[in-house]
Amino acid sequence: MAWAPEAPRTAAGGGGTNLEVLRALESGPRGLVEAEAEERLLQHGENVFPGRRPEPLPLRFAHSLRDPFTAVLVCLGLVSAVLSSWATACVIVVLVAVSCVLRTMGEHRADRSAAGLRELVATTATVRRRTTETSPPAAREVPVDQLVPGDLVLLSPGDLVPADLRLLRTTGLTVHEAALTGESTPVDKSAPGNAGAPDDRRHLCFQGSSVVSGSASGVVVATGRDTLLSGALAGPSWRTHTPRGPFDRSVNGIAWTLIRFMLLTAPLVLIASALLRGRGLETLPFAVAVAVGLTPEMLPVIVTSALARGAALLARDSEVIVRRLPALHDLGAVDVLCVDKTGTLTQDRPVVECSVDADGEPEPAVLRWAAVNALWTLHLAEVPVPDALDEALLDADDEAGAACAGAFDDYDGVASLPCGPGRRVSTAVVGLPGDSRFALASAHTLVVKGAPEDVLDRCTLDDAERERLAARAAALAADGLRVLAVAVAERPARPGPYTHADEHGLTFTGFVGLRDALAPTAAEAIAELARGGVAVKLLTGDHPGTAARVCRELGGDPGVPVTADRIDALADEAELTELAAGTTVFARCTPEHKARVVQALRAGGHTVGFLGDGVNDLAALHAADVGICPRDGVDVAREAADVVLASKDLTALDRAIVAGRRSTSNIAAYLRITLSSNVGNVVAMLVAGLMLPFLPMLPAQVLVQNLCFDAAQLALAFDRPDPGAHNRPVVLRPRALLRFVTGFGLLNAAADLATFGVLLLAVHSLGEDGQEAFHAGWFTENLLTQAMVMLLLRSGRQLAEGGTPGPIRWATAGLAVVGLLLPLSPVGPLLGMAVLPAMYYALLAVVLALYAVGLAAARARFDR
Repeated sequence: MAWAPEAPRTAAGGGGTNLEVLRALESGPRGLVEAEAEERLLQHGENVFPGRRPEPLPLRFAHSLRDPFTAVLVCLGLVSAVLSSWATACVIVVLVAVSCVLRTMGEHRADRSAAGLRELVATTATVRRRTTETSPPAAREVPVDQLVPGDLVLLSPGDLVPADLRLLRTTGLTVHEAALTGESTPVDKSAPGNAGAPDDRRHLCFQGSSVVSGSASGVVVATGRDTLLSGALAGPSWRTHTPRGPFDRSVNGIAWTLIRFMLLTAPLVLIASALLRGRGLETLPFAVAVAVGLTPEMLPVIVTSALARGAALLARDSEVIVRRLPALHDLGAVDVLCVDKTGTLTQDRPVVECSVDADGEPEPAVLRWAAVNALWTLHLAEVPVPDALDEALLDADDEAGAACAGAFDDYDGVASLPCGPGRRVSTAVVGLPGDSRFALASAHTLVVKGAPEDVLDRCTLDDAERERLAARAAALAADGLRVLAVAVAERPARPGPYTHADEHGLTFTGFVGLRDALAPTAAEAIAELARGGVAVKLLTGDHPGTAARVCRELGGDPGVPVTADRIDALADEAELTELAAGTTVFARCTPEHKARVVQALRAGGHTVGFLGDGVNDLAALHAADVGICPRDGVDVAREAADVVLASKDLTALDRAIVAGRRSTSNIAAYLRITLSSNVGNVVAMLVAGLMLPFLPMLPAQVLVQNLCFDAAQLALAFDRPDPGAHNRPVVLRPRALLRFVTGFGLLNAAADLATFGVLLLAVHSLGEDGQEAFHAGWFTENLLTQAMVMLLLRSGRQLAEGGTPGPIRWATAGLAVVGLLLPLSPVGPLLGMAVLPAMYYALLAVVLALYAVGLAAARARFDR
């Protein structure tokens, strides 16, 4: 059951005769006058798709502030400003500004790249217009965006329909409407008779479809936002509501977990200091500094940098355009990819799969006769180019080596009776070379091909044989093939014309089976996705047998295809969720069925991507976690998609998924490293703050430490993760992250508290300088442990770098150098730090060595 597009909402697109339609549009068979066309252009506007208007940069920048972590940082910055902690407030403002600018510019560049894809579609149309009222009409090429209602458009094979048209005249017109309906079979179109328009809308051609064969003229009844293609965005809620994706869910979950910790930490510090040490509000700046220390303030910058870098690398090779940066993370999290068949996995052209005789045995002669019919139908019927089926037959015969020596040179064409509206067979009349077309003694051969039931009805067969052959044709069709029957008959040559009445008493020759040609890289792309842990499911409006065959040709197991009627029979969404999880092929699907399957998969806990190119895919594109559209998709689908494949190579999708996993791995590594380090430091500071008669670190020292750590962590956005991270979907899971942070944070706190004991031992003899020495020692230890955490808990480690120093090694080396030298430099006393004795560094080396062993053991256990 295919989705039938509605007619344009205009009286001109409905019933009535051609003359009534032309009068309603104030047009005529001679076309519009140029002056009238210009007036209508001002009235109706340009014939362009009303897609998403590019957001102004200031508005896009403001929207980027809605990120939960950015909002947390803004709140902390306001609190710091109220407490006159201007240094902290300024640092936070810089971090927020950098993150928002990176995100704004990355998405702005993606929108510009996506807009450039519109140049891939047809830019001109052939119309009939007049210079003045008295001038004769002339055909001319005009830009598509200059078409207006009432224009007379001329169509020929290969043309894209530039607007919604009411057909006035047709000659063997067939149109490909896969972008609108999902059906791969071309649709016959015909002009209505004087009695008015038929009910099946065969008299209408819609923008976004393409002419396969034949020619026609039609009057424009709708342009711009009034076309069916543009109107597809209006209507049900799925067209306007985009569900929250995995990235938003993960980030929100992590953000709220940290916000709860922060809201608990600051009051806890104040209360504990007041009860145990008698301190008052003078502890408030330290409490705010601890809250800032707990916050991964670089997360917006790291996330945006990692995603923007991945998106830029994909766009640089003109392969993939990521229109929404979080969609790159969602790509990396995808574990189920739902794919439309027609125009995505297959091309819009058939290829010959087999030619068999009446017993089902391979028979090259059947293909040869079919090619003879195709060739002379093309020449004698004066069709500008062959339709898709004839072209496939000619190509297959040529590849079989029979073309030049056999099928074409052995016969001369005499006459042709082509297909037409309501007629599903074509006949070519041929004769041997040397025979005169008008010699009564000569014999002519009628070669007939077409729909099996129509050809069999014209053959000399008994009922049992006809039923047997019909069953064989049905079996081929159930196997996903488009079937043509071929028959021949000898007739005495005659000077008069041949008619349909001559198509009787035929001798059945065999069947030719054709299938949809796969996209060149489709099989390779599906295999790569499977190796990467992504299950591929096929959702199509085509016949179940056709869909199953495509699945097998791609190397998959179609299982038992599920059709739309079975989906309709499931009222319980839980049952549909279970069915969707175990099914590979869904056939005869309408847009609503595709969306329901996608939603069911999401309800089952999967992260779902949908790859589609037509209007009939819009519901699923919106329902999926990430919508993907190939470069040749219609404008409305490209506008609705989060990711656009700018390359015709479908393997670019696998590379985009790998890029998403790489970016997400770097983001996850940052979160694990910074949160475990921050939690450990906060726990240690709370314990030390309650045991010491002074603050364990001054607010300025906390700020400088955070700045150094934050600067080093920028390297994580450019890290090369472990190649093993690309072999499976990667998603940020708040609960898993919380378990990791708790375990490694406590390990980090143990190292900090061990350092606390070492400091008390080392600075005991320093007298009045003990407080400054304690601050210096803890500052150095914190930066060294943070460098160690970065080096040992990163996602790539040495596996991806080999012997070449990467950004992480340089960053950790710089962090260690700052931690060791800053307290010894002239800046140290300005920050309230004093020089430590050599014994401290020896004891600290022992603590760090034990900490490194503990980290390595814990990381190994975590990996297992």
